[in-house]
Amino acid sequence: MPTNLPVLVLLFGSVLWGLSWIPLKNFRELGIEGIPFTFVGYGAVAILLLPIFIKQYPIWREQQKFIWIILVLSGFANLAFTSAIMYGDVVRVMVLFYLIPAWGVIGGWFFLKEKIDSIRWITVSFALIGAFLVLGGFKIFNAPPSWIDLLALGSGFALSMNNIAFRASAYLPLASKMAAIFLGSFFLAGLLIGVEVQTMPVVSSTTWFMVIGFVASWVFIATISTQWAVTKLEVGRASILIIMELITAVVSAMWIGGERLNGLEMLGGLLILIAAVLEAWRSDETKGS
Repeated sequence: MPTNLPVLVLLFGSVLWGLSWIPLKNFRELGIEGIPFTFVGYGAVAILLLPIFIKQYPIWREQQKFIWIILVLSGFANLAFTSAIMYGDVVRVMVLFYLIPAWGVIGGWFFLKEKIDSIRWITVSFALIGAFLVLGGFKIFNAPPSWIDLLALGSGFALSMNNIAFRASAYLPLASKMAAIFLGSFFLAGLLIGVEVQTMPVVSSTTWFMVIGFVASWVFIATISTQWAVTKLEVGRASILIIMELITAVVSAMWIGGERLNGLEMLGGLLILIAAVLEAWRSDETKGS
């Protein structure tokens, strides 16, 4: 396998994720909220993958804890990310979501015993300080983050931990883990609809087919690209290489959506970007030192 292939695949998937806000915002304008969107779109793919999931059960039965961890974490990550993007400011949501570098480095150290050298501690510090500034700096103690901010932070944390679970279970079938991602999203959305957090909207069947088509193509390709790649890369590096998603989302949202950050938010975003670049450009020799 070419040594750069996982990096290229991860960057491709990240660009797809970075542009996903455009159709998600359009679906919101058509009257579809985050939970029903996830229930129908992810549910359709989950049903298609369910036979494979069941067939491969004997393979992952002895290590099924990873499957259930992925199911829960990815289900929450997808639902929280989708809802935050649909309702929030794309640039702000993506910047907060991109505490993934910090979560990935810390999680890789804690769970997988990956080494953290001085440069990595700097990247973590920059990312955390950047998020603090994006949330308003010391004003955060007077006005707590909004529910959209919390969804963005929570989705990034859950996705980072999910990536760690993916890497730790690299020997398990990718198809089963992919099925777990969509099943988790489907079940969680169904549970929330069942307790009437949101209800199913009345929209045309064409609109629902568009939702299914988007998830079955765009989201599925983006998901399998990023999740396959993170199993081939060190967790800390994979978490930070996905920075292309942030760059893609921010540039496209400012260019197409006309969104802007204030001075404090721009400084925070810059620190997060610097943290990502520091890690992404490090050599393999430096990583192992």
